Amino acid sequence: MNIQITNPDKIIYPKENITKLDVVKYYAQMAKYMLPYLKNRPISVIRCHSGVRGECFFKKHPKNERKFIKTFHLNDNSEEEEYFYLTKEEDIIYQAQMGTIEFHIWASTAKNIDRPDIMTFDLDPDEKLSLDSLRQGVKALKKILTELNLKCYLKTSGGKGYHILVPFKRKFCYEEFSEFAKRVALLMEERYPTLYTSNIRKEARKNKIFIDWQRNSKGATCVAPYSLRARDGAKVSMPISWRELDKISPNQIDMFSALKRKANMAWKDFFI
Repeated sequence: MNIQITNPDKIIYPKENITKLDVVKYYAQMAKYMLPYLKNRPISVIRCHSGVRGECFFKKHPKNERKFIKTFHLNDNSEEEEYFYLTKEEDIIYQAQMGTIEFHIWASTAKNIDRPDIMTFDLDPDEKLSLDSLRQGVKALKKILTELNLKCYLKTSGGKGYHILVPFKRKFCYEEFSEFAKRVALLMEERYPTLYTSNIRKEARKNKIFIDWQRNSKGATCVAPYSLRARDGAKVSMPISWRELDKISPNQIDMFSALKRKANMAWKDFFI
């Protein structure tokens, strides 16, 4: 790896005493597992130059940064904007060297920007709800997706919820794609009106699980599989198998346990 690591001893996760070098080494070991989900896909990143308790910022445009990235232009709200994507493992490692903690991916690739192929549902529970209630919601959504003959995959968020990802063929535009995701969320709401909501408003989410379907519009992102989270605990958004749902909580897997797990075979056919 021909990437010079600056300030390797800088503390990124103060509570866990995790350094920048530790973060870079994590991504160096996980890059080959992450790359299939990142490769050629527009990304946004969260960088924390002063550690996760310092000031972090969201970066989706390359500006003057050109090393270890590819760029493309897109007309966004009548203005041309430049975005970036990664193509190889070294690109991920370089992002970590530049202070990136979190990687967030689009639903489409740069070369097929108007044809999304990864649908995401984020189950975000009201903080008063139990973990068991959240797990029941995940199972209910999986049941609906299975009824629709869709194969879906589960990962922890590294926060308080779970994410369900559904791979698609590149046949639909974003408008159709997003509308379908919305209809799935509405179906959950119709079947279990006291348990789930598709409404983003805080007051509508009280004592319910919010089925966030809005990550499926053009330009929206979802945290990438295997990405660290920029908060205390060095938690990871980790692919898990469905049989692990009742064993692993959304924020249970941290950097160290993720390195022991590495690739999850339950996701091995994701792109088939």
